[in-house]
Amino acid sequence: MASSRAVPNLAFRRLRGRRSPAEFAAAVRRAAREIGEQVACDARYIGRVESGEIRCPNYAYERVFLHMFPGLTLADLGFVAREHVRGRAARAAAAPAAPITIRNDEESDVLRRAFMTSGTATVAAASLGLGGVPAVGSVPAPRKGSTFGEAEVEAVEDAVRQIRLLDDRYGADGLYRRAAEPLRTAYTLLDTATPARQSTADRMQAGAGELALSVGWLAHDSGRPEDARSHYAEALATARVAGDQALEAHAFSNTSFLARDEGRYREAVRAAQAGQRAARRLSSPRLLSLLSLREAGAWAGLGDRAACEEALGRAHTLFGRGASDTDPEWMSFFGEPELEALEAQCWSALGDWSRAARHARRAAALQKPHFTRNLALYHAQLATDLAHADAVDEAAAAGHRALDLLGEVRSTRIRAMLTDTARLLTPRHSTPTVAAFLDRRAALGEA
Repeated sequence: MASSRAVPNLAFRRLRGRRSPAEFAAAVRRAAREIGEQVACDARYIGRVESGEIRCPNYAYERVFLHMFPGLTLADLGFVAREHVRGRAARAAAAPAAPITIRNDEESDVLRRAFMTSGTATVAAASLGLGGVPAVGSVPAPRKGSTFGEAEVEAVEDAVRQIRLLDDRYGADGLYRRAAEPLRTAYTLLDTATPARQSTADRMQAGAGELALSVGWLAHDSGRPEDARSHYAEALATARVAGDQALEAHAFSNTSFLARDEGRYREAVRAAQAGQRAARRLSSPRLLSLLSLREAGAWAGLGDRAACEEALGRAHTLFGRGASDTDPEWMSFFGEPELEALEAQCWSALGDWSRAARHARRAAALQKPHFTRNLALYHAQLATDLAHADAVDEAAAAGHRALDLLGEVRSTRIRAMLTDTARLLTPRHSTPTVAAFLDRRAALGEA
């Protein structure tokens, strides 16, 4: 493990000065927003940098740090040259059973820890294997009466971050089964072990709840709605027991999204409104904006255009108040591209296809390339909207862009959207652009 030979980054520590790690992390997030980046920086990340665990930041963090300290290089900031990290990552990637190609930055370290070299190793083994990294079957369950502390809590929190990062890059289909094991272990710790102190118990409950939501989302996106509903309910129950309003708001957001996708629109409205009630004391306009968009999507599903437009207006007003240091870490995906995409879904549900395509086009144009899964989703959504609007050449082109990304992304939801696009375009198969899209999709085994 890198941590066993880590060299403290004293140069970075000096740059932090008298600010606490949390204060410095907030400054990093503010700097990221200034240049249009999205990083989920917190005090733990700063600690990992200063301890030397992160030898070279990923490209997003690199841009932010160089913006914060103009004139300095990565070496001046105490980081190792990227080619040295590349060499280590390449050796990890060479292992024959690794299912994902490892890249050369901090994300590489996460992927390496998450998938290792054994075909049976999983996110569970990587995130909850303290010290060595055993295969899943050998991860020991805590004994009744044992104690858990900071190390176990941090392992659960790391598992949440790893799942989100991997989902952003690769989609849900290949991750769901792998991610279920750390979730079981987290709840086993809560059920059978004694926390070292109350603050540890609170963090473990929050971490387990967020992990349940992350695993639930993987189930949702990979076409397992019953599993998703169960995980979301588990997270909501954890939030209620712990009195954790942030976790409760997140659980209601996911529940609303799932209910809308399954056509249970009134349930989706109620869940979105409950989430807004839970979020009102959290001082996060962006969270309230997202929950208002969830409500708007549900109203659109019910065909209530007036209620949908009212919720959309509220969402835009709240979004316009800007990001805040109090925004939850899990909301790093929610920027202007997602705002546009969720509005596009509203107009799609209302049958206003041209307007839907306009917003979907903006979402795809604004999204940063490292959010591969969402970029594929936005192009697939655009293709479907354009096909409904009978803009068949543009629809085929958007479909091609989505197919370009499906070699890396595994998402049942995105594939279902492209299936819908193909169904809509099939009557126009004599159009050369449409024929090329349909033939390519069939050749890739997507038919």
